[in-house]
Amino acid sequence: MSVSRTELPRWQFELTWSLFEYHLDRLEPGDFLWEPAPLCWTMRRAPDGTWVPDWADTEPDPVPVPTIGWVSWHIGWWWSVTLDHVRGRPPRDRADIAWPGEGAPTVEWLRDLRTQWLAVLDGLTDTDLDATAPFPWQDDPQYTVAHMVAWVNAELMKNASEIGQLRLLRVASAAQSTV
Repeated sequence: MSVSRTELPRWQFELTWSLFEYHLDRLEPGDFLWEPAPLCWTMRRAPDGTWVPDWADTEPDPVPVPTIGWVSWHIGWWWSVTLDHVRGRPPRDRADIAWPGEGAPTVEWLRDLRTQWLAVLDGLTDTDLDATAPFPWQDDPQYTVAHMVAWVNAELMKNASEIGQLRLLRVASAAQSTV
């Protein structure tokens, strides 16, 4: 039996990531901006060539269906800001998180975030897990670093399943249109 509480969230993270890798390995550049419905949130080119996410400060009703590009930017946003908080750096603003674009650049970016997160997980002790979480609850003493790690796992699991479902829908839609 393991003596460290850090091993279970690490195992859960690795399980979630392995399921995500299944889809990351199969993503095509055309998957990222495919819009599965008329009402979508996606990434759009700004005049300077950078990518800008669709965004609303108040969630619209109905909620737009995100594209894989938007979900991958969203992962990069919350994960980058989480890493900033964990490392004691000033957290970047949402607008400061640059999406690399369609295809391999974004997959590499997400895999790099994974590597950075693994370094965080590998450095945690049981005592660290009991400290007050710096994010996403802004130093609320009722939430610990263990809660934050569990939140990252849950958020990644949710976003990975969204990307997987969108990828599968696109593949199925393309196959259906050729029949």
